[in-house]
Amino acid sequence: MTTDIQKSLEFFELFEKLASATQIVNRKPDIKGIEDILGKISAMFRLSKGVTRFYKNPAEEEQDEGETMISYDLHVESRPVHTVRFVTRLMSITTMTVYMAVDEPPLTEDELFKVDLTMRTTLAFISRNRLQDIAEQLAFYDDSGFRNIRSFFNYITWKKGSGTMDGMAAVNYNIRHFSIVNDEYGRTAGDTILKSHYDRAAEIIGDNGTLSRLGGDSFVCICKADVLEKLVAFLKESFFTIGTDIKNVRISCRAGIFVVPDGFIISSHNDIMGRIMHAYAAAKTGEHGHIIYYSDSITAAINKSKRIQQQFTESLKNGEFAVYYQPKVNTLTGEICGGEALCRWIRNGSITPPMEFIPILEETNDICRLDFHVLDTVCRDIRRWLDEGRRVVRISVNLSRRHMVNSLLLENIMEIVERNRVPHKYIEIELTETTTDVEFKDLQRVVCGLQKQDIYTSVDDFGMGYSSLNLIRVIPWNVLKVDRSFLPTDDEGADSIRSIMFRHVVAMTKEMGLECIVEGVETPSQLKKLKINSCEQAQGFLFDKPLPVKEFEKRLDSGRYNVDFF
Repeated sequence: MTTDIQKSLEFFELFEKLASATQIVNRKPDIKGIEDILGKISAMFRLSKGVTRFYKNPAEEEQDEGETMISYDLHVESRPVHTVRFVTRLMSITTMTVYMAVDEPPLTEDELFKVDLTMRTTLAFISRNRLQDIAEQLAFYDDSGFRNIRSFFNYITWKKGSGTMDGMAAVNYNIRHFSIVNDEYGRTAGDTILKSHYDRAAEIIGDNGTLSRLGGDSFVCICKADVLEKLVAFLKESFFTIGTDIKNVRISCRAGIFVVPDGFIISSHNDIMGRIMHAYAAAKTGEHGHIIYYSDSITAAINKSKRIQQQFTESLKNGEFAVYYQPKVNTLTGEICGGEALCRWIRNGSITPPMEFIPILEETNDICRLDFHVLDTVCRDIRRWLDEGRRVVRISVNLSRRHMVNSLLLENIMEIVERNRVPHKYIEIELTETTTDVEFKDLQRVVCGLQKQDIYTSVDDFGMGYSSLNLIRVIPWNVLKVDRSFLPTDDEGADSIRSIMFRHVVAMTKEMGLECIVEGVETPSQLKKLKINSCEQAQGFLFDKPLPVKEFEKRLDSGRYNVDFF
């Protein structure tokens, strides 16, 4: 009896330790200590093995696809002696089965009670821990197993304060043109490359940082500054092998980086996130490279963009956007044969240069509203010129690439033209070369639609896109506008590369039956080269800069420039 009492006291002492160890909620539990306790209790009751299975739902249990854990095993021939099943309100299921060696006597009623009590206590702990793991997985990981933005914010919260990120850097980046990888190698291969990229980036960052996916092929991370150079080199260029035929895929990224200064105070997520997003926005344009480090000037540029976007609607309503006209000139006769409509923002008596607001408006659909305003103004001017009996020439209006996603673009253009009762022959729509196959198809659809309405179309900045020849082979343009970069300078001879290219582009255009116009003509020497190459239309500062409507009307009234003088 004394032995039974001692054994019972020993059990309840161990059980009290087990209960205490499994009730910890504010810090990580001592798993090894719990396993040691379970091992002692198992030995006390002659158990040879304990097997726990965790199922997230009944379907997993039915298919036996859960997680299996063996907490105690003597590796002897055994038989199951007792099973406990625990079901949570979220329908997760945990089971535990204990075994005894085949030659061991069965458990007494009292022993079975104590074993059952131990198993239920352990199962409650395991179930709670696994649910916490699931909750963490759902909260901090996406469906593909990548850490998500909540995980990134959680890391920043943990670092919140002054100087907690000294010697660290934050990065916002995405993989450039990753859709091409998916298109060329398939979605499965793309997912494999994405995971390999994530794993290698995480390896570079190491334990002193974090990497999360924003979605798709976009990521944010925090790393020690001393590994930043290695990470940047990886982001600039990395190679991945896929397929049985060993194909090497090159990956490059665009990234915005914020090197955290010593003593920097983190009061909210935006103190970090805002800066790397600003730097990333600058990297996305590619104007100054694809890896951009945050600076105060970037913030100033972002604030300027926001200010312009905020002012746009009111300024448009107040008539602050005026249309200027730059004459197009026949190089042989000097006659004004057309004009290009260009927008100027006149605010508080001063003109804002187009390059200061057009790129900003192109970040949103505001540029489309401005384009339609310009087209409407041009149509009203043409209608007035016709009503006044003035000489009228065809006017070209630029449309942003942003319009290409508008399935009603053709209808929108024609509504403006028809509402102003403008003969179609006086309108020309200038469209810029595209950079993707999707945009190319949309461009083809719009140009063909305008052609059916007898609206002239011209391709702007020809020669700057990646598929220029295909552009004019497939799409039925009326006018080809040669970019000024093709126009030879005064000191270039007829045998220079630029002169040769210019000569053949003009000849090809004329042979295809297209009108050819060159922009950016600034010197008499350049005009002479146009005449020599039979390029009959030009525009540029040699003749006139963009003019207010009244000044342009005076040029129309005069009718021509003296090209023989140049």
